[in-house]
This record gives sequence, C-alpha cells and structure tokens, in this order.
Amino acid sequence: MKNWYLKFSSQPHQPFFSSGMIFFIIFLTLLLGSFSSVFSLDSSLLTYHAYSMIFIVFVQFFMGFLYVVFPRFLVQAEIKKELYMKHFFLYFFSSLGFLLSILFANNFIFIFTLFLILAQILSFRILYSIYENSKVANKYDTKWILISFLFGLISHIIYYFSLFGFSNSYFLEKIAINSGFYLFLFGLIFSISQRMIPFFTQVKVQTYKINKSAKIMEIFFILMILKVVFLTLNLTIFSLIINIAFFIFIIFELYKWKLPLFNVSAIMWVLYISLYWIPIGFFISILQNSFELLNINFVFEKASLHTFALGYFSTILLGFGTRVVLGHSGQTPHANKFTTIIFIVVQIIVLLRIFTSFSLNLHFNYIFWVNLTTAILLISLVIWSLKYIKILLKGK
Repeated sequence: MKNWYLKFSSQPHQPFFSSGMIFFIIFLTLLLGSFSSVFSLDSSLLTYHAYSMIFIVFVQFFMGFLYVVFPRFLVQAEIKKELYMKHFFLYFFSSLGFLLSILFANNFIFIFTLFLILAQILSFRILYSIYENSKVANKYDTKWILISFLFGLISHIIYYFSLFGFSNSYFLEKIAINSGFYLFLFGLIFSISQRMIPFFTQVKVQTYKINKSAKIMEIFFILMILKVVFLTLNLTIFSLIINIAFFIFIIFELYKWKLPLFNVSAIMWVLYISLYWIPIGFFISILQNSFELLNINFVFEKASLHTFALGYFSTILLGFGTRVVLGHSGQTPHANKFTTIIFIVVQIIVLLRIFTSFSLNLHFNYIFWVNLTTAILLISLVIWSLKYIKILLKGK
C-alpha cells in the first residue's frame, strides 16, 4: 500500500485528475438519477450541478495540469509532493463532504464550500508565489492564468455568501455562477489553450509558425467581463453586441492561427475541434439574443452554455488529459482507435445536447433527451477512465 501511494503521489496530475474524473462521474450520476426520479435531492439542480462542475470537477483537472506545467513555464523548482498532496486531500475531502451534504444534510454545504474556498486560496497562493519568484522575462501567459484564477476565487466567495438566503442571495448566486463559468473556467481554459495548442502544434509540425494577436488575452477578458455584466443584468441588446464582437474575435483569431487540422494526429485534432465549438457557442448566443429582441417565441434553454461546457471544456479536458496521462507515464502521447472513438462520441454528445435544448420547441420529451445525453456522456467518461485512470492510479 505504501509503495502504491508513493507512485500515485509522485506527480501532481495523478491525484488531481483521478479525483476530478471520479467526481465528474458521480455528479453526472446524480444529475441522471434526479432527472429520472430515481431519487430526490433537497438541493436545487443549480446548487449541485453548476457549482460542482465549476468549483469541484473542472478546477481539480486544471489544478493538476497547472501544478505540473506552471513551474516549467516559469523555470522554477517543481512543487513539493508534501505540499500538493495536502492541497489534493483538502480538495478531495471537501468535495466528498459537499457531495454527502447534498445527499444527506444540506446544512453542512456551508462548511464544505468554505473548505473548498480555502483549497482554492492555497492553490492561488502557491501559483502566485511561483510567478513572483520567477526571473523569466515573458510572463504574459502565466499572468492571465493567475488573473482568471483570481476571478474564480472572487466568484467562489460571492457564491458562498449567496448561500445565506437573504434578499439579494439569488442575484449574488447569478453573479457567482456567471463569473465563475465565464471569467474563471472559460478564462482559465482559454488562457491555457492559447498557450499550449499553438506550442504543441509547432512541436509536431516543423513548418508551423505561431501567429496570435499580441493582446489576445486583454481582448478576451474585456469582452468576457462585459458579457458577464450584461448577462447578469439581462441587458439583451448589449449582450447581443458583445456576443457578436466575441464571435468575430474568435473567428479572426482562429483564422490567424491557421491550425493544420488535417496534418496532425487525433491527439492534436481533438484539441483543435474543441476550439471550433467556441464560435458555435457564441453564434447560438447571438441567435438567442436576436430572437428575444424580435419577440420570436423560441426556447434556447442552455444551448450555448452546454456548447461551451461540453464542446470546448470537456473535449479539451479529455484531449489534454489523455496527452498528460500518457506523456507523464513514459508513453508517447497518442490517441488509438479506442480513444479516437471516445473523442468522436463526445462531439456527438454536444450535438445531442444542443438538440435537447431545441427539442422544447418541438414538444419532444425533454427529460428523455437530457437523460439520454447524460447517460451517453457518463458511459463515455467511465470507458475513458477504465483505460486512463488505471494509469494514473498505478503511478509512474
């Protein structure tokens, strides 16, 4: 047992990726069970679905990734195992406590949310310390990763105060979820994406030249802050303007990158495909805003949000996850037929989830389609985990 633990804890991504995937599967199971009326939860879907995905599931995946790459970006010593394992245990047991609170004792959600905030503060502190101590001249990408992480910390704290149930609690919750999703999660993933995907491409394709806008992250965050403000205040006309601006910005940026989609292996093209879901998500947002302004009776539900969450976040998570798991276990990062099929299925799931949102207008059985989408995603994650979590648990 001791030897297993030494191997399991030998690299930061191993415990964090394992925990992130375990809780991803558990919370999706809760969602499926709730919609299927297998069991009833006292807490609202928003409380455990939106919060858990932002501040429990995805954050652990990307903490594992950042604990590995951040010191390398900034040419600093690796984070000590004793330190990152303390952070891991705090994340893991706080997440477990949050889960048990939802199932059995809602009153304890306050306690475990506070512990999760503490874990996030400790993560920010260690990353900021690495950033401050580094003498590297170019800290552009790491700076914006920290800024997105700071937005996440602020969003998390706002969410915590919204739990106390006073007159403005719903508004605070709305701010927290919107800023947590767009400024923290979207910002963090985009910060990493715009750094790593062109870099990986340059390594794989000798003739490829990185060509990004000089102020890419400044433009991104200005637009994203405005999006969160207008979305939270329900200012549809301004939301439409920002969504159009964001759509143009992303299309222009992807055009500049000129990613060689058909000249790379599956482990790379899945990362590219994840990026192409971003303009699709903003195009859906543009349609939704336009329909609202024109008083066209059409329900979009959460189509754009799930396009981002499943199409961009989840696809890139599996792409990066597969690459990191293989690369840091001494294997060549690649996607065999098994993994490629999983990647393709996830893209089908995104289309199915968009259809599910639109199905409300066709008087289809919405619950059936939500359950079908969730079940297929759940099965896909379990199948991926059977292959890759085994590598994580086994250790280097």
